Amino acid sequence: MNQTSNYYNQHAQAFFENTYQVEMESLYAPFLRYLPEQALILDLGCGSGRDTLAFKKKGYQVEAIDYSAELVKKARELTNIEVRQQSFYDLAENNKYDGIWACASLLHCERDRLTEVLGLIFKALKLNGVCYMSFKYGNTDREIEGRSFTDLNEQQAHDLLKQIDQALLLQQWITVDKRPERTEEWMNILIRKVQA
Repeated sequence: MNQTSNYYNQHAQAFFENTYQVEMESLYAPFLRYLPEQALILDLGCGSGRDTLAFKKKGYQVEAIDYSAELVKKARELTNIEVRQQSFYDLAENNKYDGIWACASLLHCERDRLTEVLGLIFKALKLNGVCYMSFKYGNTDREIEGRSFTDLNEQQAHDLLKQIDQALLLQQWITVDKRPERTEEWMNILIRKVQA
């Protein structure tokens, strides 16, 4: 994780420029339709702050965290909100959020800790709260240029959600990367916190 955050600290400007203007409306829509007006959303691993800003402009209350100190600075500048430097391993809220948005962030979670982190997410969600997460589509653990990736396929997603009592799968679908010149496939997962 430290190595991955070092990568983002060193490449913060390039990462910001590559991501902050990517059009994401088609991914926001399935998530936001389950949220009440003025819902409180946590952008978990907010990167450039792109999605935080989009949700804020739509009238939602938004909190945001990222583990990279340099990206936290960029996200603060872009969104004008107090982004916290924090790891998803340290998420400690309880029954607080209507929605948690984990877009391309949990793919940096160690595979053997995914269940633990998902448990923290579900603890932080209010009852009937919704979580969106996305992973690169596949079944391997990889390291690329100092960043660790945990890929996910349908079976792995099924096995993961099965371990969380309160998880109800709302939607699962595959998309192609929204950035021009990129053809990677992404696994998108939308889950609701229900009564155990």
